[in-house]
Amino acid sequence: MTSVHGAPPSAPVRGGSPRPSVEPPAKPMSWAMLSRAMAVPLILGLVCFLPALIAAQPGTGSRDTAYWLQLVLTCYSGARLATMVLSTRRRLLQGVFWMFVYIAMGVAPFAQAVIGQTPTPAVGPRADLVTAIALILVGCAAFDLGALLASRRPLRRRAPTREGGGGGGPATAHPVRLRLLVLLAFAASGYYVLKLGGPAVFFSSRQEISASVAESGVASGESNVGSAFLKGFGTVPALLALLFYTRRLVTSRRARRAPSTVLVWIALAAVNLVVNNPISNARYWFLTVLVSLLFTAFPSSAAMYRSVLAMGVIGALVLFPYADRFRYDDTGYRPVQSSSVFEPLATKDYDQTVMFANTISWVDTRGHTYGRQLAGSAFFFVPRAAWSGKPEDTGVRVGQWMGMNMTNLSAPLWTELWVDFGAPGMVGGLALIGYAAARTDRRYARAVSRDGPGPGSVLAITAPLIAGYTFILLRGPLLQAVGKLAIAALCLALVTSFTDRSRRRSH
Repeated sequence: MTSVHGAPPSAPVRGGSPRPSVEPPAKPMSWAMLSRAMAVPLILGLVCFLPALIAAQPGTGSRDTAYWLQLVLTCYSGARLATMVLSTRRRLLQGVFWMFVYIAMGVAPFAQAVIGQTPTPAVGPRADLVTAIALILVGCAAFDLGALLASRRPLRRRAPTREGGGGGGPATAHPVRLRLLVLLAFAASGYYVLKLGGPAVFFSSRQEISASVAESGVASGESNVGSAFLKGFGTVPALLALLFYTRRLVTSRRARRAPSTVLVWIALAAVNLVVNNPISNARYWFLTVLVSLLFTAFPSSAAMYRSVLAMGVIGALVLFPYADRFRYDDTGYRPVQSSSVFEPLATKDYDQTVMFANTISWVDTRGHTYGRQLAGSAFFFVPRAAWSGKPEDTGVRVGQWMGMNMTNLSAPLWTELWVDFGAPGMVGGLALIGYAAARTDRRYARAVSRDGPGPGSVLAITAPLIAGYTFILLRGPLLQAVGKLAIAALCLALVTSFTDRSRRRSH
């Protein structure tokens, strides 16, 4: 029997009076509804409002072809970043890529075009700047094309071996080898601290760190390989060990109940507080530490993923230009004096686009290097005493050609590919990077899912680490960036094993 409106009647209760119907509780707002509500203001903010606000700033910039191309690049990268934020899937590598492009090659160069100032002078003709912006746009489109091709191919699962033994399952951290990594982290970081004179040096300034490294004797005037290895092994194993133990505590109830695991995590956190703090390290490396730790500690949190991308834009525009407070000591520090929040974008840090233009001018006079610069990056560990013609950083070589006294200049990934292989190599290289980034993002989503490899998943650590390190790889030069990346690869190879999930003990 139903009511007049077709609804079931109220259930009778003792005494004959009907029981009042109870409405079901309201369902919480789903992310799909929330994302639709956020879509319009987010896209308008990134694509329309912020570029319009910058365009309204006073300045002496010319409204020429370079200006309009830069505006197109800013809007394009803003739209792609909004897509990453609003996506129902967590796309770590692609999201960080578009965040970097939007900030460092979109908003900041657009502010420079409006204000009429750049952090590094452009020594070539204006046409080289137009070419640089156009090539950045083409490279972004190639990255998107590679990601699109990756989305068309299904992921393949590893086939387990017949015996169910090693070699057929997903990559996981071997328990014994992970303990060896922890021992390596404590030993290498301890040696690093003692070699530089104790923990107090790490809470002074980067200038003091550099002076301590020079006094330690590990670096020479001709080669920095020794200092690179000292800093790399002193910081990278400690970070990786902390990430692995953080994942164990986040995903395994048994690990949280084990005092030994908690104590090791506390000790690793203390070591990282010394060797990986924002005072003694470059800002881009601390971004790597922060981003990788957040993504590891909150592997399934859509809110954390979107917060990192959205708040990263605000932090890069407002805080990052001022975050070099600890680069020098009190006598060498010069605070930024600006009347506008956009003025530091035109005078500090973000020189990627103008350096690409300068590199195009340099290549016009010297020609392409046809793989020589990338070979120097790949064989970074070879000292110059053994390789007399070893290439220098691309940014350093271009800076010397420009006659700059300070040659610690950026060489974005577009520039590195352009120097060696020209436009075809740049387009092909960025398409391959987009393809690899999209495939890694999809595999990472599987690794952190409920049916993933579990607390010991190597990919669940590797993807956040690469996502954080993407800032350094995209900013360049590669010769400076590959050292720590190679040390991380060695550490991951040390702990990685392949086991069949059916024979793995549950946590």
